[in-house]
Formats: sequence, C-alpha cells, structure tokens
Amino acid sequence: MARKRVLITGGAGFIGSHLADELLAHGYRVRVLDSLAPRSHGDHRARPGYLAADVELLRGDIRDRRAVERALRRVDAVFHLAPESSSLNDFGTAVLLESLTRRPVEKLVFASSLDVYGEGLYRTPDGRIVEAPARTVAQLEAGRWDPTGAQGEPLEPIPIPETAPPAAGSVAALAKFDQERLCLMVGGAYRIPTVVLRLFSVYGPRQGLRDPDGVLATFAAALLESEAPVVFEDGLQQRDFVNVHDVVRACRLALESSAAAGKVFNVASGSSLTIRTVAAQMADALGRRELRPQITGRYRVEDVRHCLADTTLAAKALGYEARISFTEGLLELAEWLARQRESRVVGTAARLEAQGPGG
Repeated sequence: MARKRVLITGGAGFIGSHLADELLAHGYRVRVLDSLAPRSHGDHRARPGYLAADVELLRGDIRDRRAVERALRRVDAVFHLAPESSSLNDFGTAVLLESLTRRPVEKLVFASSLDVYGEGLYRTPDGRIVEAPARTVAQLEAGRWDPTGAQGEPLEPIPIPETAPPAAGSVAALAKFDQERLCLMVGGAYRIPTVVLRLFSVYGPRQGLRDPDGVLATFAAALLESEAPVVFEDGLQQRDFVNVHDVVRACRLALESSAAAGKVFNVASGSSLTIRTVAAQMADALGRRELRPQITGRYRVEDVRHCLADTTLAAKALGYEARISFTEGLLELAEWLARQRESRVVGTAARLEAQGPGG
C-alpha cells in the first residue's frame, strides 16, 4: 500500500521540521511549503541543514494560490502551522482553505495558540470559577501584577480546559481564534475532518534565538552574549512549557485519531513554571549561573499573567501525554545551543584563515 503524503505549511521552521521528522519516522511521505523568509532563514534563504533529506521542499508563499494548489497535488493530509504576521495568517489561511474546497484531503490539522485564552480562568476565595478581567494599564503601572476579582479579592489561576470562552485581547489572539473557526467551519461544510491544536509555550532545538514568542530563546540569546536574562514584571508569572518533541507527537496523534475530527485540543505539558525559575534554569544549563535573572518590574500591555493548561481532553481522545520533563528538554536545548555556538566560532575562524593576514 502506498505511503500517505502529508503537506506541512511552514514546515521548514522550528516546529515544522520536527514534525517532518516525526512523520517520516512513522512511514509518511512529507512535503513542505515554505517561503524560507529571511527573518527565520537568513538572507540566502537556503534549505535548512536540519530539514531531513527525505522531505520534499517547495519554496512558495502561503498567500500564492498557484503555489498552494501545486503543494496540494496528491496530498492526503495537511498540517497548517500558523505563520507569524496577521497578513500571512489571515490571507494565507483563506487561500489554503479555498484551495482545499477544490482538493479535499483526509485530514486538516491547524496549529493554534494559547493566546486565545487571554488571562484564562481563576478560582475565587469562595471556590467559584471566573474569567479574569484583562489587567489595566493603571494596575500594571502600580505593579499590581495579579488579576483580582470584582471586589479586589485575590484570584488563584487554574488550568484552562478547551471549553473556556475565548478572550482575544490582542491582534494575534483574535487572528488565531478567527482562523480556528474558519478551519472548523470549512472542514465541516466540505467534509474535511479538521482538528485544532492550541499549542502552549513550545521550546526545543532549532528554535530561532530571535523568536519573539519564545522566552527561552530570548533568555538563551542574552546568556550567549554574556548578558543577564531580562524578566518582566516580578518574574512570578506562570507558563506551561512543552517540549517540541511532545508537540509533534500530539500532531501525529491528531492526524491518526478518528475521534479528533471537529475538536480543539490543548497541547501542553500539564505543569507550570514561573518565568523567574525558567530564566535561572536556562543560565544553569548554559553554564552561566553567575548571570542571574534581571527582574525589571517593567511590563508589556498585552502579556497575560498566568496561562496553565488542562490536557485532560487530549489524553482521553488522542492518548497524548507529555513525556519529556523540563529538565531533560532544557539539557537537550543547551547542548544544541552549544553546538550552534561552536559551529559559528569554527566557521568564523575558517573564513579568517582563508583570508590570510590583513584579510
């Protein structure tokens, strides 16, 4: 029986390349559509060295109808990894969905984000579950970091299930939620089984050090330059960090599960860490323990305070659970970063040697 061919849009990037590895290891053929944007791949826009040789790479923009239709030829399933900008997100997703109405596939999996939850859910002192109001600028200016109830009472963050109402408090969050709905609506109308995966804070090797959504990458970039990692607010905000290897396994399970169609799943580790703790552990992993986190007390208006994931539904429907501990994943990331640093040093030395004295 012929192996199934899967298309990954944006598949030459951080998560996409790991997903390609996961699918190849399980017998799929993999095609990637990627523009190799300079921001992620450099000005030369060359095929990344980490992208498996067995991957069929098509260079093209997700907004280009011809490129998308060419990529969809003889494809059995599609993973749509949401691109960075709103233009790519909105227009690119629309082009893909329109093309899929003419070339239906067996499964569409859309990668969404924790952003759609906003501040998430909290428990009041008397045990009620409430939606946390967005923090005001006045509150942030005063350094009152944690959301409070209507009467100013303290609130306790709780893990967010997929049934929580969306709270799109930023442009990125609104775009992600709109695309979730579009994918599910078009999938339902054209009988394309569609799954939405809300990815929490993904980390791991191949993550770009300029990734604005990757706090670990940001900390690593500073530490590699012998600078202390900069932490906003008081550093006690919490996030669920999930390793990229766990994420791509969840993606494959969503592809293979007949119970997943039409549903939304959280993909996370199911545990949380404070940003302050993460910054200190990153410094330890890179051997820069003396560079302790710089707690600034500054803030960013669209940041949420806490974002914790309930992964019960993914466990029941997909058989998914995170397998890689944060300590284990951080060591792998540190080793990868060390290799990148060594290769850059060796490459620079080789160029200087080739140039000769005065080169």
